[in-house]
Amino acid sequence: MDAPQPAVTAEGIRIYKPEDFAGMRAAGQVAAGILDRIADHVAVGVSTEELDARIEQDILDRGAVSATIGYRGYRHASCISVNHVVCHGIPGPKKLKDGDILNIDVTVIVDGWYGDTSRMFVAGKPNRRAERLIDVTHEALLRGIAEVRPGNTFGDIGAAIQTYAEGERCSVVRDFCGHGVGREFHEPPNVLHFGRRGAGAVLRPGMFFTIEPMVNLGRAETKTLADGWTAVTRDKSLSAQFEHAVGVTEDGCEVFTLSPAGRFHPTWER
Repeated sequence: MDAPQPAVTAEGIRIYKPEDFAGMRAAGQVAAGILDRIADHVAVGVSTEELDARIEQDILDRGAVSATIGYRGYRHASCISVNHVVCHGIPGPKKLKDGDILNIDVTVIVDGWYGDTSRMFVAGKPNRRAERLIDVTHEALLRGIAEVRPGNTFGDIGAAIQTYAEGERCSVVRDFCGHGVGREFHEPPNVLHFGRRGAGAVLRPGMFFTIEPMVNLGRAETKTLADGWTAVTRDKSLSAQFEHAVGVTEDGCEVFTLSPAGRFHPTWER
């Protein structure tokens, strides 16, 4: 017998049941653990396709399935976005140089649940501007998550991220957003990383979604390259991104993709 379908709001947002949190937690921890382990292999002289091959093998070793291999024709187990690449960077033979910053985004399927997370890494030593961008983007994510509780709105999340990032003289990308996640890779709603407080759908317990702000040192505008995937900053400025998958609880939220090893921020060793 098929499992009962979750309730859906007027905005098309699924409301999952309390017992569904366990499935999301398990999938999120598999994805987060994969990013923990790849951290030791991010180094000067390593290519992004080498990192992707390790990630693909790690997914298989955990008994999980890559959600991205075969998704709309995509052929890799991760997206790896280096320096001015905003998101959806395709792994390739180019080797990392000293000071490169990169976002690695992984989504796995575990028992039908999707674990989706990304974080920043550094090859060698970043310059001060890159390090500051990473710090601002990380803090922006945390401020967005702090707004996740019943009765708040999705606009509250976006406003918190935008206000902080722009107050730090950075820009928030408008062309990409977070999304609902659960038994599907992408579900309603679109989770914007900018907006007005009080705007948008009201948060309710059982909503699962990602928050994944992309923050640029320069202007917010992006363009997508001819490969149909790689999005870059139009002004070639550095871009950073962090992503967590969360679920709204009765009194706040649960972050499903916390780093098991405490390695979510790339400067954990400082």
